[in-house]
Amino acid sequence: MEKDKPVYVLGVSAFYHDSAAALLRDGEIFAAAQEERFTRIKHDADYPENAVNFCLAKAGITPADLSVVAFYDKPWVKFERILETHLAFAPKGLKAFFAAMPVWLKEKLWTRDQLYDRLEGFEGKIIFPEHHESHAASAFYPSPYEDAAIVTVDGVGEWTTTSIGVGEGNSLTLEYELSFPHSLGLLYSAFTYYTGFKVNSGEYKVMGLAPYGEPTYVDLILENLIDLKNDGSFKLDMSYFNYCAGLTMTSEKFHDLFGGPPRKPESRLEQKEMDLARSVQVVTEEVMIRIAKHARKVTGKKRLTMAGGVALNCVANGKLLADGIFDDIWVQPAAGDAGGALGAALVAWHKVLGGARTVDNKRDLQKGTYLGPEYDDESIGKFLDKAGYPYIKMDSVDELTSEVGGHLADEKVIGWFYGPMEFGPRALGARSIIGDARSPKMQSIMNLKIKYRESFRPFAPSVLRERVGDFFDFNADSPYMLMVAPVNEERRIDMTEEQKSLFGIEKLNVPRSDIPAITHVDYSARIQTVDDWRNAPYHRLIQKFDEITGCPVIINTSFNVRGEPIVCRPEEAYLCFMRTGMDYLVLGSYLLEKAVQPPLENDGDWQSEFELD
Repeated sequence: MEKDKPVYVLGVSAFYHDSAAALLRDGEIFAAAQEERFTRIKHDADYPENAVNFCLAKAGITPADLSVVAFYDKPWVKFERILETHLAFAPKGLKAFFAAMPVWLKEKLWTRDQLYDRLEGFEGKIIFPEHHESHAASAFYPSPYEDAAIVTVDGVGEWTTTSIGVGEGNSLTLEYELSFPHSLGLLYSAFTYYTGFKVNSGEYKVMGLAPYGEPTYVDLILENLIDLKNDGSFKLDMSYFNYCAGLTMTSEKFHDLFGGPPRKPESRLEQKEMDLARSVQVVTEEVMIRIAKHARKVTGKKRLTMAGGVALNCVANGKLLADGIFDDIWVQPAAGDAGGALGAALVAWHKVLGGARTVDNKRDLQKGTYLGPEYDDESIGKFLDKAGYPYIKMDSVDELTSEVGGHLADEKVIGWFYGPMEFGPRALGARSIIGDARSPKMQSIMNLKIKYRESFRPFAPSVLRERVGDFFDFNADSPYMLMVAPVNEERRIDMTEEQKSLFGIEKLNVPRSDIPAITHVDYSARIQTVDDWRNAPYHRLIQKFDEITGCPVIINTSFNVRGEPIVCRPEEAYLCFMRTGMDYLVLGSYLLEKAVQPPLENDGDWQSEFELD
């Protein structure tokens, strides 16, 4: 390698769900994006052509400049698992087997050839780390720790579903694992399916629904579905599940155990679904706590890093941190399969190229995960002027944040599109819809008039890092919205006896604190701490709001509507703004007011696509 020429490594994840690309430059995380943000197909699984092109264009390079390309798992080993599983369940699994084979024989088995074909001019090496090695690398290498325990938990990779490992310097080893079909992620997905939500995207809805229910079914789950050991290892009774052989997650035996067939999607949610959600959440938390305790015991490390889809369960993460099993926890913000692209690239840099690792014990290396596309004021201005959309151009961040802070204090809902886009499922103040956390009506307004989504879904607070302890029983970094913590006792509003007798969704409209719009029914909140080094403009905005109101907390939800990916380009932000009940839109330094915008032409009955539960 030429010393004066940067070394570029490209990571790719694709062909299952949430395909993505990530680029390293001399080992530094340089760019990363999910394909869905470009194609507007939620959880897009195709080869991430647009994401790859974005990464290369940002660096000003072509595929010929890449040293190594890393794909996030081993397709042939995954195919082996699918083949063996279907043969083991034959003839029951033949329908699912024949449904899966065409795409494998046409596409997935030839990933190496596809990568060379797509990356025209690339002649370097392609590597295939194991799926959970990619997750582990994405968890440990960007973390602020010189050494740490690593836990990865998801549905399934090739064979592994859960792993425990150790990271030290630039080395990483996985030492313990659980294998398919015994999977905590697939157990949670089975309940996602059974409660009427979509697998691989609706799991967070189950987590949000859980506080409305009671843990009625915990014993039933532990006595029948999962044999859980003290060290966190477990086996599932596969007679209750159908994902090995069929096209559904659960079997008739599962349905009989829980008193009936799965809820039909979009039908009314009953107390049963809420209790099921609460129960599987409690079981998940118990499994994760036992795994963490075992990881601490066998690794001897004081800090924990995590990735895999289950690591996005921020309620479980918050309880792990509160339990004090580890001194600190860092979770990869793109913990699911999208983050596998980043992990694969990091494996290539550290293990194949022998690249060094620089550690900052106070700051992670993820750059706030603001790694996606960015649009400067010049390009935004050209778009607005060409379209003829009225705007006010702000001269400084102070002027912009002062104006927006005042509108927030007046209970206006604002689309905030500023800086590079987030990599991962959470909007973190670059592509966000924001509002006043003090407003009792804001949760309902934003769910029904802005997001067009289920009314029970909670919103997250963005809070100044230096003030987080004033509002929450929490005093740590949570920049990636991956920790849930209780609202402080003195902020809470006691329920009346009548309110205490309410069940399920009836609890929704009962104010729980002096920041009711972000306080969930169990007095918790999914916290994003905001500091000035990761996102100075967003930090300044919350400071301005605090100066006006005395409250350093605002609502932050992703800039999209139900069924769509987060907006990526200014055009998408403007359309979402106009098609919903938002009052103002920030596009870089430009502020747009809904009341003075011209009506959209040929827009059609857009909102009818987003039916409410």
